[in-house]
Amino acid sequence: MMIRKAERKSTKIKLALQGTAGSGKTFSSILIAKGLSQNNLSKVCIIDTENGSADLYSHLGDYNVISLSPPFTPEKYIEAIKVCEHSDQEVIIIDSISPCWDELLEFHATLLGNSFTNWNKVTPRHKKFIDYILQSPTHIIVTMRTKQDYVINQKDGKNIPEKIGLKAIQREGIDYEFTIVLELNSNHRATASKDRTGLFNDKSNLLLDASIGNKIIEWCCINTGIKTENIALQDLYNQIQSCSSIQNLYELYKTYPNTSQDLLADYEIRKKQLTKNTIIN
Repeated sequence: MMIRKAERKSTKIKLALQGTAGSGKTFSSILIAKGLSQNNLSKVCIIDTENGSADLYSHLGDYNVISLSPPFTPEKYIEAIKVCEHSDQEVIIIDSISPCWDELLEFHATLLGNSFTNWNKVTPRHKKFIDYILQSPTHIIVTMRTKQDYVINQKDGKNIPEKIGLKAIQREGIDYEFTIVLELNSNHRATASKDRTGLFNDKSNLLLDASIGNKIIEWCCINTGIKTENIALQDLYNQIQSCSSIQNLYELYKTYPNTSQDLLADYEIRKKQLTKNTIIN
């Protein structure tokens, strides 16, 4: 046992994105993953339990998909995560983990005997699944469906249920496990209900796009010596136009290899312009 100085090591973010049906969980998670992967969606895999919803956004890039079918057991999710890890995926999106909880509730309902003690057959399986997510050497985004939450209040001697907001369809307290928890509303905007990075604590009505992933990956790599490609396409385009030689153009591409993939045509045009100028001169 020894005392050491606190230090930030290269962190793999564990992010939960929750919202009602149609709030944009899948779409938003892909955009965040694009930023986390530094614009390289070929290093992103979606574990899809939502009847092929991951394929609806294939126009966003060449990300990968693993389709799960019922029963959505914790063991099946873990096996899918292992496949992603062995394929060197940098970001895993699990869309969603709510069916896993539904499956465990159904399993618990089939058990004979004492309902309370029967949770001993459920909790370890769920814990193993969540622990595997948290200990994975990859960035992981999970989505969760939400439902209306109620409390029972007494009014005129009667128990009356009252709405108090939305809650995730998962085990109680699941949000404590994640570094960031973002709640999407019906307008496809988000608020951070938990944020240990401090990046979004004072923000509301967040538009979830690749810039969110850029900020997170930059936070993960602070003081690690790892360089990130945190550059906007417009800024990179302007730098391409400013290149005064083919060598400058080549060095720029090497600096931002992943982001440059979206501007290959602009690189080629600028290269031809510089080549023509060299011949004329």
